[in-house]
Parts: sequence; structure tokens; C-alpha cells
Amino acid sequence: MADLPPKNSSPASGIVQRAKDILLKPTETWPVIAAEPASTQSIYVPYVVALAAIGPIAQFIGGQVFGFTAFGVTYHPPIASALVSAILSYGLTLATVFILALVIDGLAPNFGGQKDQVQALKVAAYSATAGWVGGIFGLVPALGLIGVLFGLYGLYLLYLGLPVLMKAPQDKAIGYTVVVVIVAIVLFLIVGAVVASLTAPSLLSIRG
Repeated sequence: MADLPPKNSSPASGIVQRAKDILLKPTETWPVIAAEPASTQSIYVPYVVALAAIGPIAQFIGGQVFGFTAFGVTYHPPIASALVSAILSYGLTLATVFILALVIDGLAPNFGGQKDQVQALKVAAYSATAGWVGGIFGLVPALGLIGVLFGLYGLYLLYLGLPVLMKAPQDKAIGYTVVVVIVAIVLFLIVGAVVASLTAPSLLSIRG
């Protein structure tokens, strides 16, 4: 059974324990999560709010300290532009989790599952743990590929969580996961495009 943090534990220790459990013991942890009373606020605060900040902060620091290297050229983004990009990425990530939860909830009946917005938000939030934790490798841009591998592990967490929380039959879990992943990729591309389009004018004004 997954470990539960003591009731008098600090929020930080609770976040660490939950992240460790979902990453190392997902099969045991998903039923625990499914049974927990929760609300949108309790899922977001402090868990999502804290973990979703790891990637943007790490990339901001890594870009300033080490820079981004491509084709033998290292580029250090202007600090103002990098800060704007980090803030936008963070805010859009928080919104994306909620949108993905709506998609998971809406698709549930199509795969024999049961609609439940809170459970869907749990799946979206906790399956993203791997990618968020892997975001720490953004501190050293050259190690970014390791962060990507963490994100891929998140797909496995999603696959394990959908049948448990959304009550979808196991034989439909793969199809359910594939559709949700496609939507997640589209959302990721949209977020990237939005961040790029909004930070480009800032970057141009700084250069000018």
C-alpha cells in the first residue's frame, strides 16, 4: 500500500511523499488517490502549483547560467524575455492540466468509463508528476533528454490511472490513453506556440 503522509506533516513533505509514491509505486498509489476526498482546489494547492513550477524555473536558470546550444552555438536568452517565457509557460501549464481533465472526463463514456470531473483532474495532475519532476534537468539544458524520458514515463502512469479512477475496462485502457495523449500533445504544441508568439515581441524589443 502507498505511504500516506502523517496528518501533521508539512505540505512540502506531503508533496514529496505523494510524488515519490506515484513515481515508484504507481500500481499501489492510484487506488489510494482514487479513494481520497478531493476538490479542484485541494488537487491544485499545493501539489500542482508547486510541481508545475519546477520546469519553468529550471529552464529559466539553466538558460541564464549555461545557455542553449545548437549547431555549436550557445545562446543565452535575455533575462526579461526568459522570465516572461517562464511565467507564461507556468500559467499555461496550470490551465492545460484543467483542460486535459475535462477531456479525460468527457471521453470516459466512450471507453466504458464513468464521468467524474474530480477523478479526471486527479488523473491529469498526478500522471503529470513524472514530467514535472523531470523538468529539474532543465537546469542543465544538455540533460534535457532525460527530462523527456521522465515525461514518457508519465504516459505509463496515465495508462495505469485511467482504469482505476475513471472506471474504464482494462481492455480499453490503451485506446483511452492514446486518445488522451494525442490531445495532450496538441495542447503542448499550442502552449509552445502561444509562449513563442507572446515572447517574440518582447525579445525583439530588447534587441532593438
